[in-house]
Amino acid sequence: MFKVILVDDEMFTRKGLMKLIDWEACGFQVVEEADNGEDALEVIRRIQPELVVTDIRMPVLDGLELIRRVTEGRVANPVFIILSGYDDFNYAQRAVRYGVHDFILKPIDELHFTETLQGLSYKLTRDRADNSLKNNLLTGAMIETLILDNPDDAFLAEWEERLMLKQENGLYYMFAEMNDVHLSCKGETSLSLSKFKEILQRNLQRVTGGEQPFYLHEHRNRIGFIVPDSTLQPFQGEIMTFAESLLQQLKSECDCRIFLYAGSKVGCLADIRDSYRSAKEALQYKYVHDDMGIVIHDGRPMQALQYISLDDKLYSQLAEQIEEMASEKLKNTIGQIFATFRDKRYAPEAVKMNIHQCVTIIVKIIHEMDGNEHEISTLGMLLDWHDLNLSLSELRSIFTSFAEESGRYIADLRKKQQSGDIQKIRSHIEAHYQEMISLKSIAALFYINPVYLGQLFKKTYGLYFNDFLQQLRINEAKRLLRQTDLWIYEVAERVGYNNRDYFVTKFERLEGTTPSEYRNGLTKSERTDT
Repeated sequence: MFKVILVDDEMFTRKGLMKLIDWEACGFQVVEEADNGEDALEVIRRIQPELVVTDIRMPVLDGLELIRRVTEGRVANPVFIILSGYDDFNYAQRAVRYGVHDFILKPIDELHFTETLQGLSYKLTRDRADNSLKNNLLTGAMIETLILDNPDDAFLAEWEERLMLKQENGLYYMFAEMNDVHLSCKGETSLSLSKFKEILQRNLQRVTGGEQPFYLHEHRNRIGFIVPDSTLQPFQGEIMTFAESLLQQLKSECDCRIFLYAGSKVGCLADIRDSYRSAKEALQYKYVHDDMGIVIHDGRPMQALQYISLDDKLYSQLAEQIEEMASEKLKNTIGQIFATFRDKRYAPEAVKMNIHQCVTIIVKIIHEMDGNEHEISTLGMLLDWHDLNLSLSELRSIFTSFAEESGRYIADLRKKQQSGDIQKIRSHIEAHYQEMISLKSIAALFYINPVYLGQLFKKTYGLYFNDFLQQLRINEAKRLLRQTDLWIYEVAERVGYNNRDYFVTKFERLEGTTPSEYRNGLTKSERTDT
């Protein structure tokens, strides 16, 4: 939508225009109103609209004078449509001289005004695309020449004029970088680099008063631009103060984190490549300055970055706490790891290497437990994070989510393993119940702690091991009593009891009757049925 400002001293005219015209259908959005030219001038300066619809005759500052001040003072570059109740040729002549798009008489014809807006929207869209392409090509060629080639004096003179540079100006090269963009997506289209470029351009104009031209260039996933020393006067001449002000403005429009990097100051445009190179060096200190989001290279050698591995103790500690699902300890260890990255000035490549090592250790544990690491939903982002612009705090958040999810997954694998083991143990008992077996002998056979096995058996089947074994033997004894004519002592031996009396005691305790009574009861029942 192109932004529109309505300027008319008659409130009813403004409100009527808003209701009469379907602005959005024409590609416009009315964002502000003013009832006199002086207020309108300030609104135009602040909002930078694409269209201003204004009356001619107004108090304080009339419409034509408003247009003159905006165009000659380069306050903004909107298209103007004049509304007037007076069919005055002189007004129309002056309007044409100022480049006014159309002169429309009141009362307004809805159809004519709508057609005018639709035609204007098409023109603005086409012009925006053409200008964007032209500026991108022009800026790209200029920046590439300045930072990679040896530009001649004529080229430098042309761009010093375009950038409104004075010979005595110092210059800085800066990068603006979006971070954590994936967070703002939430099912919708996330902030694109081209959209961020528009926001950055607008806010550069805003913080510097709109007089200094800025040419923005895309460097893969960040935007570069030149900052003349003269623009820093409102900021006590400090590039840091300027960066803080710009960052504050950007935060109000961007729902992601923004980082700014400034190269060292150089004396002239011919040397801007030195500032560009030092700005690239400043990029490497991103995680050291994660809290602030601003890195300034002051021209002096920066403190050396670390390209080393973490202490092996931290790796072991991390793996153990993930396996144990020790949440608080795990968070503390991760905090310690990321504090090390920041405080000991780890280079981004070193951070990448150490994160990869942590992931490798966790994946190895999962493999050893016959798991599939691709079932960890957070693994993908952690493997690809270095292709994104991420703040250290967001990287820590992603890594924490991965570690916690891995812990839960490993716990599930352990349960499945335990479930498989207990099934094997049950099958073994069912196959060997008639032998002299005990909890201790079974635990030794399956290399499990006897106490733990007893707890696991009770938890899985709701019975203690001995009760399960007794029930199994007695059920088999009942079958033998029903289907064979074995003596009682023979039945006892068949189901694992060497002592007949002990068998009879256990049988009576579980069934409420002796083995003989159980068998005799079956015979009596048959006679009764007959």
